[in-house]
Amino acid sequence: MKNILLLLLLGFSTASSAQSYNAEKVNKKAIDLYERALLKVQDGQLKEAIPGLKKAIETEPGYADAILSLASVYGELKDYKTAVEQFEKGRAIDTAYFRFFYLPYSINLAGLGRFSDALNAINKFLTIPELSDRSRKSGEFRKRSYEFAVQYQDKHPSTSYVFTPVNMGDSVNSEKSEYYPSITINDSLFVFTRRGAGYREDFFESTILNKRKYSKSRLINGDINLEPSKGAINISQDGEWLIFAGYNFRGGYGDFDLYISYYTPTGWSEPENLGRNINTESWESAPSLSPDKRALYFSSNRPGGYGNTDLYVSYRQPNGRWGPCVNMGPTINTTGKEQAPFIHADNATLYFTSNGLQGYGGNDIFVCRKGPNNEWSTPENLGYPINTIEEEGSLFVAADGKTAFYASDRSDSRGGLDIYTFELRPDVRPARTLYVQGKVYDAKTRKGLPSAVELVDNKTQKMVMNVQTDETGEYFITLPVGKDYTFTVNRKGYLFFSELYPLSKNQPDSTYKKDIPLKPIEVNASIVLKNILFETKSAELPPISLIEINRLLQLLTENPTLKVQINGYTDNVGKPIDNLKLSENRAKSVVDYLVSKGISVSRLTFKGFGETKPIAENSTEAGRAQNRRTEFVIVGQ
Repeated sequence: MKNILLLLLLGFSTASSAQSYNAEKVNKKAIDLYERALLKVQDGQLKEAIPGLKKAIETEPGYADAILSLASVYGELKDYKTAVEQFEKGRAIDTAYFRFFYLPYSINLAGLGRFSDALNAINKFLTIPELSDRSRKSGEFRKRSYEFAVQYQDKHPSTSYVFTPVNMGDSVNSEKSEYYPSITINDSLFVFTRRGAGYREDFFESTILNKRKYSKSRLINGDINLEPSKGAINISQDGEWLIFAGYNFRGGYGDFDLYISYYTPTGWSEPENLGRNINTESWESAPSLSPDKRALYFSSNRPGGYGNTDLYVSYRQPNGRWGPCVNMGPTINTTGKEQAPFIHADNATLYFTSNGLQGYGGNDIFVCRKGPNNEWSTPENLGYPINTIEEEGSLFVAADGKTAFYASDRSDSRGGLDIYTFELRPDVRPARTLYVQGKVYDAKTRKGLPSAVELVDNKTQKMVMNVQTDETGEYFITLPVGKDYTFTVNRKGYLFFSELYPLSKNQPDSTYKKDIPLKPIEVNASIVLKNILFETKSAELPPISLIEINRLLQLLTENPTLKVQINGYTDNVGKPIDNLKLSENRAKSVVDYLVSKGISVSRLTFKGFGETKPIAENSTEAGRAQNRRTEFVIVGQ
């Protein structure tokens, strides 16, 4: 609105410099219509002002002030195409009179994605010698934005990608504003914030039906909605936790704090403040929980940051409490505002908004990725048309890596901000992510066992996820495709469990259900080591095998009286006597490694069985692969 009024003042103040347009010669009836329309503009009635401006132009077709004011109104309504058309009509009347309007003209060209034209227009604006300092500063800011946009287009030539946001419809959106979408990894529950009367905000949920249809949204039950002043909400990938921003809740420290609510058989629990390691007397909001629930990302304006608001992260400790938060540093944070972080289910791709990093003019959405040493890459702007000259808000990307959700006040909004969904451009997508869930239980009693569940990247041999089952042994862990993983489960007093998930080439469409029986530590208990994949006719331990062998090393270290025998087996390819010797050498190589790590040789024995004890048919490659195995057996305690 302020931009429109400024433009009107500019129009009147430059009339005397016109070459062919003279406002003093305009038809009085047209002036009257124009001035009445201006009153509506000043009252914020933009759409209502349009008919009056049009009538003024019909009465005086060369009425430049009315034409340029109409262009400005359309620009405020984000009808950039019509705005540009009207600006160009005004320019055709008198180019000298128009020169101060090259700034808003450029903004509307940029709104259409015509950044080269916008850059040319702003360069003309900046040649005006009598510009005020404020106008010149504004023009130079826009010039930097347009130059960035042109360079971005040069680096990202147009492809077949089409940005087509789809309104999520009346089941989710209303005449009020909806924002901060968040979805569970299995696409079962959709939660978001809806603006109420005054400063009230409420949390809503919708069940995701077949073919991405949504049930009618409803208030989330429980104490979570009792207090009126709330903000961003985030649901954990397994649907068990809700973390949100709340103001003036019990136990708060001053401004907005972060709270947590747990799902129980009777509904969502009473919210709990996340404590002093996360919350301060300053503003904390926009939480995003990592898929393994071990890291919490959020935004805060606390003292000591790099700018207005910075991104922070806190890590959950083994005792379940959140550790002191850490500023994410100057690679991500700027002197401006960094907000709305979102960590994807792949646990390696972070999206956030910033008005401090170079972009298109306001808050833009950026992406950065976690490297092998847990360092974050330089943020990358998502580019036009995802980012525009307007203020972009929070982004959420589903587990498939391509379905994105965001809030916008596009032309088909039901009112205020609505939540839209669109397909993310391929080069800024995270990894498609599956998940495995199930129950860990005692192999003998079948009673659920609280246990530690870990996911290790086979290539880097580094842990990428670590979760704790609940008290009944239920677990949930995400599996980003594109890599091969070793999945292990550990509990004191039991043998560990391991499983391979080779997802670098094989990308199944379904998720995994895996109930895991853990064997108590006792004589004759045995485990097949599934990650010891020897090369043909070789007894040399491949690097990938160390992931599991180190689990065995840990088991022997934690149980210093335990004695084990390593058994080696082969398929039936080759001569039996050669296979017998090969299986023995392979078993011995495991023992040698354990001894090199400090395990007493008196606790270790080995034996090769060759092809004599197959557990599957040798007529298929899959069967032969099962027969080529290494196991350990407890032979003493």
